[in-house]
Amino acid sequence: MTVAILALQGAFAEHGYMLDRLSVDHFELRQKKDLERPFDALILPGGESTVMGKLLLELGLFAPLRERILSGMPVFGTCAGLILLAKNVEHDKSHFATMDISVKRNAYGRQLGSFYIEEEMQGVGRIPMTFIRAPYIEAVSGNAEILATVNKKIVAAREGNQLVTAFHPELNDDTRVHEYFLQMIK
Repeated sequence: MTVAILALQGAFAEHGYMLDRLSVDHFELRQKKDLERPFDALILPGGESTVMGKLLLELGLFAPLRERILSGMPVFGTCAGLILLAKNVEHDKSHFATMDISVKRNAYGRQLGSFYIEEEMQGVGRIPMTFIRAPYIEAVSGNAEILATVNKKIVAAREGNQLVTAFHPELNDDTRVHEYFLQMIK
């Protein structure tokens, strides 16, 4: 099993460290020629979703990755990655729009609004959750299902081959969210 990690901007290295801990083969996806490497799944890290969306388009990665996601390739989006997968995002047009969720960007405010909490995630258990200028999911529809909430806000969801979290599991020592994603690949 090989996982590609989108490495245009944001917290991609931390996902790599997490996959190293789990002994999973991975590589950083930076340019169109990287699509020639075989991979079974994709991680879309946190960062700035607008910048990532523009770079995906400019580098010719947007259409081929969107097609793979729509064809069933497992994908895990954290924070900005969640925004990239959402069908409905306020003030944003450069996203894959593959998952039946509506998202509020920067819902928890500025960098100073960042926080840490431990809560339950369905199928995973009680886990640490680190939020940094995080979005939250305002609504799920279709086949999307809620996996976690914090203070009545949806912070994790899944729809088929797509998993999203508003928090950053790669910034904590707990590997269970990544393990959950790896089970989706199998």
